Amino acid sequence: MCWEFSNYNILYDEAFMSQIASLSSNSKVRISLSLDNSGYIGLVLEKLSRSNVKVGDTISITQDGEEHVGMLMPRSQVGSDTYHVIIKLDSGYNIGIRLSQETTVLRIKAGKKKPNVQPEPALEKTNLPTVSILSTGGTIASKVDYRTGAVNPALSAQDLYDTVPELKNHANVHAKIIMSVLSENIRPSDWTKIAKSVASEIKTGTNGVIIAHGTDTLGFTSAALAFALQNLPVPVVLVGSQRSSDRPSSDAAMNLIGATNLATKADAAEVFVLMHAETGDSYLHAHRGTRVRKFHTSRRDAFQSVNDYPVFKVVGNDVEEIRVPLLRRDTNRKLVLKPKFEEKVALLKTSPGIEGALVEHLIETGYLGIVIEGTGLGHAPDRLRPSIKKAIDEGIVVAMSSQCLFGRTDLNVYRSGVELLDIGVISCEDMLPETSLVKLMWALANSKNQDATKELLLKTLAGEIDMRSEESEYSSNLGGI
Repeated sequence: MCWEFSNYNILYDEAFMSQIASLSSNSKVRISLSLDNSGYIGLVLEKLSRSNVKVGDTISITQDGEEHVGMLMPRSQVGSDTYHVIIKLDSGYNIGIRLSQETTVLRIKAGKKKPNVQPEPALEKTNLPTVSILSTGGTIASKVDYRTGAVNPALSAQDLYDTVPELKNHANVHAKIIMSVLSENIRPSDWTKIAKSVASEIKTGTNGVIIAHGTDTLGFTSAALAFALQNLPVPVVLVGSQRSSDRPSSDAAMNLIGATNLATKADAAEVFVLMHAETGDSYLHAHRGTRVRKFHTSRRDAFQSVNDYPVFKVVGNDVEEIRVPLLRRDTNRKLVLKPKFEEKVALLKTSPGIEGALVEHLIETGYLGIVIEGTGLGHAPDRLRPSIKKAIDEGIVVAMSSQCLFGRTDLNVYRSGVELLDIGVISCEDMLPETSLVKLMWALANSKNQDATKELLLKTLAGEIDMRSEESEYSSNLGGI
């Protein structure tokens, strides 16, 4: 018997279902209507169909004298596995069981049908501020359907109130889904869509905007919005969740409530990323949107400021200012929206053995900008220099950042750096490589010529460049990981 444990609920979308349909169409087993879109094929589908089982039903699986009872879950994996079935135990954990021809599957109890009733609009309280929550596809603003175990986007303010009831005491929520995209699939054109949606919400007079976003590219999107949304009148807070909402260790509710407090109470008007500041549930940190990076794959305090300090600390309902924000809240200030980004920009990380052919390929495929993530103070192997010069001679903007993250690039220290400066490489100072990439994308799309692009790249616009980097910032920020 093969076991697979997970306490993550399952999220599946139309693209996933189309793949499953393709797999199922090649199967000789006829899919019953009760298991449409379940993801099961082959032997598992055959046994479930014979027992007239639907997703959400309570079933018994007996094999080798052992019985396991739980709720049938849809299958999350994409692939041709025909043997594993997933059930949710009473404990809340999901278990995967490998079936054989001898396995007995029985339907014990039908799942509860979800009532098709439109919820009544949540009544707004006149004594509370208003916050706009825009969902882009992350689990932070998702709702668990305990009938099937699936995680679905929260469709309305009422959904969010049902998921995080405490929100009712903090703000009147206006919620919208503007896209449903896994964060690793986000494109620069999506940043444009998000920025325009934020601008629309600000025009309604909201006290703040929250963007629910997947954590993997949260830092890229926050930097993009920091450049696209200039002269902000109210805070824009990006928030994510490292743990799914059905787990006891989930950070989703605390992060969302904290983001609401920050968006409505902070005397600031810039783009922030708000996440756990440590592994427990004691407080949150708001990081400047151009200065934040995800440092850990799964820890709740994965996000840290780089070459900077957090701007706010959120403890319960209290919002404490740590350092002066770029702008104070001012509802009379007029937003300047510049949401365009050039997609033909690459981030190239140098490494031992790297060849100029990679730069040549970017030239041949029409790229307009290259950010090199160099070593140390901003170095690249000498063998890359001819290709870099060729790129610059052909009108491509080439900028240099550092793999070290903390500290800054300085191309004036060693000969190799001076030679890069001489051929026209631009130093990104103490900007993060990903912030440098996003800024170059934005600068190319919002300038008339190459000189204007270079001028924008070197100008501090959203706190992304500081002309002095302190060693204490390195030790302080790294201490949280």
